[in-house]
Amino acid sequence: MNVIEQLEREQLRLDMPDFRAGDTIKVHVKIKEGEKERIQVFAGVVIKKTKGMASARFTVRKISGGIGVERIFPLNSPALDKIEVITRGHVRRSKIYYLRNLRGKAARIKERRLA
Repeated sequence: MNVIEQLEREQLRLDMPDFRAGDTIKVHVKIKEGEKERIQVFAGVVIKKTKGMASARFTVRKISGGIGVERIFPLNSPALDKIEVITRGHVRRSKIYYLRNLRGKAARIKERRLA
């Protein structure tokens, strides 16, 4: 194992839950304002998850004030406090970009049954 892989393994976070595209999650992010630090919650649907060791990231989409908002989070970032999985969605794609063009009831995602 080379030095870069060893450094990446040390930076991995093992406290993150298992989730994938189509799941609705709440991401608790640490926001620093001046000297104070607070936690902001960003809730939405995971539309993409990119693999990698330290470079793994995921994109969450939500509708805020009638406008679609997407935010990309590094999976192993120390700025992430925690991730809560609200519902597990059943989709047939690993990247659900088609959700960007859908509105209202058409944008619903079926719930995945856990057997």
